[in-house]
Amino acid sequence: MRIIGGAYKRRILKPPGGLPVRPTTDLAKEALFNIMQNYINWDGKSGLDLFSGTGSIAFELSSRGCASVTAVDMNQHCISWLKKGSGELHLENLKVKRSDVFRFVRQTPEKYDFIFADPPYQMSNFVDLVQLIFENELLKPSGLLVIEHPESVDLSGFKEFFQHRKYGKVNFSFFQLEP
Repeated sequence: MRIIGGAYKRRILKPPGGLPVRPTTDLAKEALFNIMQNYINWDGKSGLDLFSGTGSIAFELSSRGCASVTAVDMNQHCISWLKKGSGELHLENLKVKRSDVFRFVRQTPEKYDFIFADPPYQMSNFVDLVQLIFENELLKPSGLLVIEHPESVDLSGFKEFFQHRKYGKVNFSFFQLEP
């Protein structure tokens, strides 16, 4: 896994094998961050990486200057890796939380400038996740939400939806609150 930008650009992290994850490809991640640089100046911002897995997005956000990044995953092996990787890079701005994502979204009092979610593709309730994020007001005004999903999922029905991008088999839906 490669960090593509920021202070740790080109740094390679090696998560252990056997994690139950489907990491965002480097090509898709690079395209995603190229798009997002038009919407967000990362310095001092807050980020949330839901279904964090290997932490590819969380590490990228930390590297690019986010003041605080929270990585949430339920799997203990992923949590252990996230803590180890964070320690290797000495990332004081990265908080790792072991929690069911839906429970975390309902209970956290925090608000974020950027939220990324990469749920398991077999998950049936993508719409519920987006709805919960907006109902619980996790996104700050002018904040950006990106959901990675399979092609079969259509999230364009939300009023906050503004863009869909596809990179190979990876699909991103973008949402933004008006300031």
